[in-house]
Amino acid sequence: MMSAPALAAIALFFFLPAAASLVLSFTDFDIYALADISNLRFVGLQNYERLVENPLFWKAMTNSLLFVVVGTPFVVALSLLAAILVNSHWLKWRPLWRVALFAPYVTTLVATAVVWRYLLHTRYGLVNYLLSLFGVGPVDWLGSPTASLPAILLFVGWKTFGYSMIIFLAALQTVPRELDEAARLDGAGWFMRLRHVTLPAIAPTVLLVSVLTVAAMFQLFAEPYVITQGGPAQSTVTVLYFMYEEGFKWWNLGSGAAVAFILFLCILAVTFVQLHFAKRGGAI
Repeated sequence: MMSAPALAAIALFFFLPAAASLVLSFTDFDIYALADISNLRFVGLQNYERLVENPLFWKAMTNSLLFVVVGTPFVVALSLLAAILVNSHWLKWRPLWRVALFAPYVTTLVATAVVWRYLLHTRYGLVNYLLSLFGVGPVDWLGSPTASLPAILLFVGWKTFGYSMIIFLAALQTVPRELDEAARLDGAGWFMRLRHVTLPAIAPTVLLVSVLTVAAMFQLFAEPYVITQGGPAQSTVTVLYFMYEEGFKWWNLGSGAAVAFILFLCILAVTFVQLHFAKRGGAI
């Protein structure tokens, strides 16, 4: 009985909207139906059929999958290395480092995106200036279809790794120091201790962070919207960005709901795959 309020809140704010979105995906709900509900029609699977035939939808799916495949290991590895760094006893002013590394996550996205647009500027950006010191020519980070996606990925990694770092830091502080000291006395180096002591001890946390990061990568919207507006040549259009344009730019709300349900199925499928391999590896 004590859990009834929480279950009621979950049903009201999650299951009910999800069910309504699923029903909406089988209709032609648009701006005319929004003005007069009598204009609403049941169209079956037509919204899904149109999506399958839309090249931009597949472009958005490909971009999102690239973010997931490349961005998830990048963010997880960056977060883990940062957590190991700020957990090290030899590092001075550790609280200051923790705040500094976590700060990008809590800063305003639009403000930081504007700063990164200047950093990635083709002629005057700091990134191209640093590359020029190594003899690398200027890169059109935000104007090239091949460079824009890595540029967004770098920004996303910098903006979000602090959250996962805090999770890893909490897990690292639960690893028994006796195990690490015993491995050190046996002659194991830093990498061997990381591989055979630390990572097995925090394997469930690595799985948790991986699942959260995959979901976040599939749901990227604000970053490409603010920095590149989906360009150039639609190279940074994600599934969520495509859903936004379908639902709120073209007012095809039924089609946008169909995109949302497909996105839900993709996240669910990838999560099940992660859990399957985690069970085989003994992480859970």
